[in-house]
Amino acid sequence: MVQRLRVRYAKRGRMRFTSHRDISRAVERAVRRAGIPVAYSAGFTPHPKISYAGAAPTGVASEAEYLEINVTRRCDPQRVREDLDASLPAGIDVLDVVEAREGNLADRLEASEWEIRLPGADPAAAREAAERFLAADRVEVERLTKKGPRRFDARGAVRTLTVAEGTGEIAGQGDARPCAILRMVVRHLVPAVRPDDVLTGLRLVAGFAPPSPPEVTRLAQGPLDAVTGGPADPLDPDRDPRGGEPETAGQRVGGDL
Repeated sequence: MVQRLRVRYAKRGRMRFTSHRDISRAVERAVRRAGIPVAYSAGFTPHPKISYAGAAPTGVASEAEYLEINVTRRCDPQRVREDLDASLPAGIDVLDVVEAREGNLADRLEASEWEIRLPGADPAAAREAAERFLAADRVEVERLTKKGPRRFDARGAVRTLTVAEGTGEIAGQGDARPCAILRMVVRHLVPAVRPDDVLTGLRLVAGFAPPSPPEVTRLAQGPLDAVTGGPADPLDPDRDPRGGEPETAGQRVGGDL
């Protein structure tokens, strides 16, 4: 391995229902089709050295998914972006490719910004539920995991939560109705707090239950930005991974990609 390439890609449309395993298979096939000189692991069953970080849950769209590809000869990141994007199925779109420098990509993904559209939901009721959620010290929710039910605090991971009003269509009905749009910045903790956990918390603290399935999109993920309060671009080599303004080369401490 002579170079690491960090890739940002989007998961759009019907591809949001694709599992992470199926997406990884599609990426491996696309890498071979594009002729990218990917490195392979040693042993009896070599695997391409492609690693993923912070994958969104199945059923969720995303504009900020990340992976790394180890290659055996130096490649032009822009050419890799074009070739890989052309080789992937529609709905999996490569947005950016940069050369990785130092550090671990997973360590830079500290938080995600989510948008949740709730067609048919009353924005005023959603806003009141959000205020009650933010005012609570803890909001205990329960999620079924492979090891059985697990209870955890959904409130502590949420840095910001706002509600806007829009319009949307409820599936199967066709007419436009008022739509509550939730925007939130959620820190990556263990256990992970997902958008559906926050919706469960809104129901517990305020009885808020949307009349239709939520439409969830991850807008961004990266290091927390002390200025905006949201995630910064993890592919930006001039961004301090601890948040704040971009650093100069002399100030950077472990922030290079």
